[in-house]
Amino acid sequence: MRFDFTDEQQMWHDTVNRFMDTDGGGRDYVRGCDMERRYPYELYEKVAKQGWLGLMIPEEYGGMGADAMFYAIFMGAMGKYSVDIASAFGVTTFTAMNIVRHGTPEQKKRYLPDFIEGKVRFSISMTEPNAGSDVASLTTRAELKGDRFVINGQKVFASAAHTRDNIICMAVRTDPSAPKHKGISLLLVPNTTPGLEMRLLPTLARRSTGTNEIFLTNAEVPRENLLGTLNAGWQYLVEHLEIERLAIAAGYAACAETAVGDALRYAKQRHQFGRAIGEFQVIKHMLADMHTQMEAAQLMVYRLAYTVSQGRPCAKEAAMAKLFASETLLDVTTKGMQVLGGYAQLPEFDMERYWREGKQATVGAGTSQIQRGIIAKSLGL
Repeated sequence: MRFDFTDEQQMWHDTVNRFMDTDGGGRDYVRGCDMERRYPYELYEKVAKQGWLGLMIPEEYGGMGADAMFYAIFMGAMGKYSVDIASAFGVTTFTAMNIVRHGTPEQKKRYLPDFIEGKVRFSISMTEPNAGSDVASLTTRAELKGDRFVINGQKVFASAAHTRDNIICMAVRTDPSAPKHKGISLLLVPNTTPGLEMRLLPTLARRSTGTNEIFLTNAEVPRENLLGTLNAGWQYLVEHLEIERLAIAAGYAACAETAVGDALRYAKQRHQFGRAIGEFQVIKHMLADMHTQMEAAQLMVYRLAYTVSQGRPCAKEAAMAKLFASETLLDVTTKGMQVLGGYAQLPEFDMERYWREGKQATVGAGTSQIQRGIIAKSLGL
């Protein structure tokens, strides 16, 4: 057992983090996207030119064929200044893996090379107004009529679904008479499909990637847009959530590291009562706890990445990493707000953005309560 990167992993870590600070625009770019509620198209295109969108795509389709550890390192670099920016890459890359795993040969040839080049994006849509934590209760209906699916219903909190050249991997009910876990399918639905309307939601966090409400009225897609086997979508979603939770947990842990570093630097520089505030025991202990939590979260993320790369089932480990990393981000940023005091309220100090994203992290992609339920079930409870 080893707790450091291999030479190749370390080189990759240094490369993607240096890219984020230079070509990626660093803090200033990320801050601007958040304040302007602007999708990071420029950064996305630069990442595409590097070929990094295809990090885990098989080489036969033009990808790099890397394992989950390299993916976790990449997602950490994208999320070091903003979980939201990491989400812009996470939602498209982990949705693309659904096509890698379950797409037909024709779908793989059609979509994956264009995805790697940045010509097409992907997003996923599961949540509905009455089916959030209980996703299997979704009611959006797709009825097969001849050679086309006709879709009617409503989706909500569909992240990045509005972006240009986007195809939504949408969970729909294709057999209303089947038990709720058995009648679900996945369809590839371009966001320009007639009958599909979308509203970008003005949320507290997720301001750059954006999240949407979707209305579908007799929206049609061809039968060949079915992903995998008809009515087998629930199992695909379960598999999807493992890689999704790895991606987002990596972003949470990396952003937590940045937040702790910002708070530490401020505590050393800010003087009150004749000395740096970091010299006061209350601040020392707060920062010690923050640093310990952050490192523990990173270790859980890398253990999950290792487990995924070994091809082992890891629903429990994914839930644990997502739970701990999200709550760590919220806790260290809440403490970071206290360390920075009034300056924490200002966008140029970044902590308020980290905090907003930390709060969203405990809800999005499965609430902390849902993660605890998954872990408890794995323990036989």
